[in-house]
Amino acid sequence: MSEYQGKIDWLNLDTLENKYPVHFVFIRATVGDDRLDSQFKNNWLGAKKSKLLRGAYHYYRPNENSLEQAELFITTVSLDKGDLPLVLDIEKLPQNQSVERMKIGLKRWLTKVEEHYKVKPIIYTGERYYDDFLKEEFSDYLFWIANYNLLQEEIKEEWLFWQFTEKASVNGIKGNVDVNIYNGDLKQLNYITVE
Repeated sequence: MSEYQGKIDWLNLDTLENKYPVHFVFIRATVGDDRLDSQFKNNWLGAKKSKLLRGAYHYYRPNENSLEQAELFITTVSLDKGDLPLVLDIEKLPQNQSVERMKIGLKRWLTKVEEHYKVKPIIYTGERYYDDFLKEEFSDYLFWIANYNLLQEEIKEEWLFWQFTEKASVNGIKGNVDVNIYNGDLKQLNYITVE
């Protein structure tokens, strides 16, 4: 979730489609090297108060300095015991550099954030982007994959999280929201949280 969902009623955020319990949320913290999500602080505190597992993500802009993007994220997000690992969201290709240079930037961001938090980040991206640009060189990372294909009936083994729709309703949130499932059970999900 991000500022696009507006003000969230965290006390009532409990079920998806009035049927499935919500156990975790990922909240956008930063964008590029200069932008904070305007609702991050409210959402970060709200998720904690509602006792949901929470994770923070950074929307990576490939045409901006990777270390400055990492620094913005680090100065914005404080992790507590029980939080989910941090996430790097990469969806776009660079306009003014090669894909190889972009990959160097991604590695710099991931390394700097991991050194600071002592937690290996997760990478979020679309399935095609994953297959075409990240699967081989970033195979030592866990992936959260967006795939809205109706023919995809279950989560692939190598995906940690699967974002399967962007058009679901969740109590406490006005409008549509992205929905994800974890590749495991709640006990396993707790196992990957920050110690």
